[in-house]
Amino acid sequence: MRSRLTSTHFVGRVGELSELLLAVREASAGRSALVLLGGDSGVGKTRLVGELEQRLATSGDEPPALVLRGEGVQQSDGELPYAPLLSALRPLVRGRHPALEALSAGSRAQLGSILPGIAASGATDETHDPASGQLRLFEAVLELIDLLSQPAPVVLILEDMHWADRSTRSFVAFLSRSLRQERLVLLLTYRTDELHRRHALRPLLAELDRLERARRIELEPFDRAELREALADILGAEPDKHLVERLYARSEGNPLYTEELLAAGLDGRGAAPQSLRDAFIGRIERLSDPAQQAARAVAVGRALSEQTIATVTGGDRDNTQTALREALAEQVLITDQDERFCFRHALLREALYDDLLPGERGEWHLALALALEEKDSTGDRELERATTIASHYAAAGDQPAALRASVHAAQFAGRVHAYGEVSELVERALELWPRVSEDARPTGVDHVDLLAMAARAYGISGQWPRSEVLFRRALDEVDPDSDPLRYASLLSRLARIQRALNRAPEAIETAERALAMLADQEGARERASLLAWLGRTRWLRGRYRDAIADAEVALAAAIEAGDRSAEGEVLNTLGMAEIMLGELPKGVARLRQAIEIAREVDDVDGIATAYGNLADLLGLSGRTREALEVAQEGLELTPKRFIRSYDWIEMTVSDVAFRAGDWELSRSSLCQSAARMSGVAFMFRQLRGAELALGEGEDEIAESCLDSVENLIRESTEPQWIALHGVLVSELGRRRGDYGAARAAVENALDRIEVCTDDIKRIARISAAGVRVEADRAQRARDLAERAELRDALARARLHVGRLEAAAGEGGPVERAYMAEGKAEMARARGRGGAPQWAKAATAWEDVDRPYEAASARWREAEALVSAGERAPAAAAAGRALQTATELGSKWLSDEIRVLAERGRLELDGARASNGSAVTAAPEPQDPFGLTPRERQVLALVAQGATNRQIGAALFMAEKTASVHVSRILSKLGVSGRTQAAAIAHRQHLA
Repeated sequence: MRSRLTSTHFVGRVGELSELLLAVREASAGRSALVLLGGDSGVGKTRLVGELEQRLATSGDEPPALVLRGEGVQQSDGELPYAPLLSALRPLVRGRHPALEALSAGSRAQLGSILPGIAASGATDETHDPASGQLRLFEAVLELIDLLSQPAPVVLILEDMHWADRSTRSFVAFLSRSLRQERLVLLLTYRTDELHRRHALRPLLAELDRLERARRIELEPFDRAELREALADILGAEPDKHLVERLYARSEGNPLYTEELLAAGLDGRGAAPQSLRDAFIGRIERLSDPAQQAARAVAVGRALSEQTIATVTGGDRDNTQTALREALAEQVLITDQDERFCFRHALLREALYDDLLPGERGEWHLALALALEEKDSTGDRELERATTIASHYAAAGDQPAALRASVHAAQFAGRVHAYGEVSELVERALELWPRVSEDARPTGVDHVDLLAMAARAYGISGQWPRSEVLFRRALDEVDPDSDPLRYASLLSRLARIQRALNRAPEAIETAERALAMLADQEGARERASLLAWLGRTRWLRGRYRDAIADAEVALAAAIEAGDRSAEGEVLNTLGMAEIMLGELPKGVARLRQAIEIAREVDDVDGIATAYGNLADLLGLSGRTREALEVAQEGLELTPKRFIRSYDWIEMTVSDVAFRAGDWELSRSSLCQSAARMSGVAFMFRQLRGAELALGEGEDEIAESCLDSVENLIRESTEPQWIALHGVLVSELGRRRGDYGAARAAVENALDRIEVCTDDIKRIARISAAGVRVEADRAQRARDLAERAELRDALARARLHVGRLEAAAGEGGPVERAYMAEGKAEMARARGRGGAPQWAKAATAWEDVDRPYEAASARWREAEALVSAGERAPAAAAAGRALQTATELGSKWLSDEIRVLAERGRLELDGARASNGSAVTAAPEPQDPFGLTPRERQVLALVAQGATNRQIGAALFMAEKTASVHVSRILSKLGVSGRTQAAAIAHRQHLA
């Protein structure tokens, strides 16, 4: 017997260890890190992690970094939820870490669902929407990590992620996207040789690898020098070079394989084992029969107590202890932190498990299932116990017991929001159901219940097509006449799935069928929930009057059912719909009431949602400053750990601050990384980024943001996103002179939202963008004498102005400002200057505290005044516009104003605009007027306000020659004056 198998001296891996220690130092400074540590089986990942843990413990830092370490568990179907996370957090509970006491009551309750020792007495954290349950659990873990990391950095190590269950993978994705300034290193280890092409971990690794904070480390086998160093430590003497060569040839530098070759007495001579598994099995076979039996039990059970091993092997205490001592001495088994017996390396357990005959495995699995069922069900491992029993019964082939245990485990997994595992367990139960006789099936649940349970779990997990199939199968098995309440309940859940699949009209029809079946005297809570959902769905589609009708009934039903959360949700919908229909005081009061209810029931998500909606609607109604104050108040009341809600309210602050003219706040409130977001939140982030970039003049950034959400916008049915995307795409195309694309963006948005919509606010905005495009088209057509194009542009502009007038008649000050702007654009389209109209538009925007829109209107006012030859008032308007544009940080608008000042010879703030002003370079234009290169040079100077003498001096020609050039240019352009020529040169990018 060899005294030890592994080297006590840490060999090699100097660079990898340094990389890990660097990550910890960065985390200590507030820069969280994500490390992906991969390598083949037995290459030394666990040893490297152990060395890191030891170095941190002896680093001398006070206090030292806190290391939380958990391992994935190999299950037949991966149905043990949160396995590595539970393993990492359990020592905190047993050690009664002070951070647990500092947790909020809601977070203690959430964590208590998976770690019962945490929950405070009587603590509850009911959420109205079960789909948010897992997110709330993850946010509770994030709060715990934040508390733990305050005195010292935290290193969270999740090993064997290739075995990680779906819920753990979801947690890792959440945590990786959510990290900001937390002092955390998240270290994930996995076997690269296990990752086949369709392995479930592959998509997650690809997603994580794209994150800025991620670093990937791949462990390679030992080279000969490193292998010699390890052998010298194990053997206690310098190894013979022939021994090193023989072992290196057979192990290929794999440390574990080398150790097992030595332990099996194979130093490179004799018949080589075909694999590491063969080497290990050879060593197992040299154990006594009782020790082999104990090892086989642990191979099936993974980690077992001494009592459980004695029960399943049939040995008494003394014999069991003797067998275990032998297995420990031979370093086949070790004990974990819970004093359970497990294998020294997971690969060794796999080898012995695979060596068992199918019948042997079944017997072991059945014995373990029975032993676990007989144990006391109390303690902090009840979740693990329930899922493990189900797994053992399924592997043993005991179908009735497997059905019963799978249903029980699925119910347990549902209580901890592990919906991926719920769906897998219930799918197993559905397969077993027809094979088990009726009297042997579990009581209290039928086939419809199982179908609905699986459908709900798939729906919450985002697997909507499968969810729809299962809900329809459940409906097929229910008689609507004899059980209308159950049928309606299934219909209402199917409607939500159809809505998620972007089939809103079908979803509403399904929901209305469900409502018709719900009698007034029964199913009050179901009816209230369905009406609330239906009202919100109609609101999102711009059907505000229908939303109010549904929400009024839902409000009465929620009050009757005593459901305060539903009441708050309905008030939210009612308030928004009323504001959009012009009932501002009433709607604001509703939203304020929704905020108070959310505070009353301690619903942080509800608080953030109501504040965000109130701020958004106040901004849309022209109360911009008040909207910004409300958004900031909501942000202060939303803890950062509520990632989804915090991100949303922070983006709302960015949105309202942009309108209010605080672009610095708007930039700082916009999350710089959109990688952690998905769905509607991703759309909001990217559209916000595009609008800010366009405002600043960063067109390429705006284009990138818009392209990233194009597919999501195409699938959306919500006017708020369709209209904003259309406006921004239109503005980008307009600035680039691509009027076809700009017009198409406007028309597409109008086509998608105008039919039967009550959303006049979005109609007004997209119509204003439309008339802006047509005014540009009309100007260009007039410059180029394209009469048909001019007539078409004017006709389209009139249609847009008609929409704006209708919107202004029904809407508020913002819609009236859009109408004033539209009329000014119409004057520009007709070539009539429109300075008074632009002044009126600027005043209208100033009245609602929208400085960016006001500055743009003042610029156009100045442009019209220049064309009319009124230089003094033009300079005043341009000066006001330039001051605002500069304060905002709008480079493109500042450049436009400066160019206008140059060609109009305007004095801004007492100083002439310099020819050296920073002007964005334009692409080389195409000249439709037939100007020669020399004439183009002359026109550029004309556009800058140069006289004939100045032109001659600049281009080394006589003043008379310059005059001739100017006359020819005016003739080719079809204009009578230098100012008109300068305007055309600017519009056509000829100067």
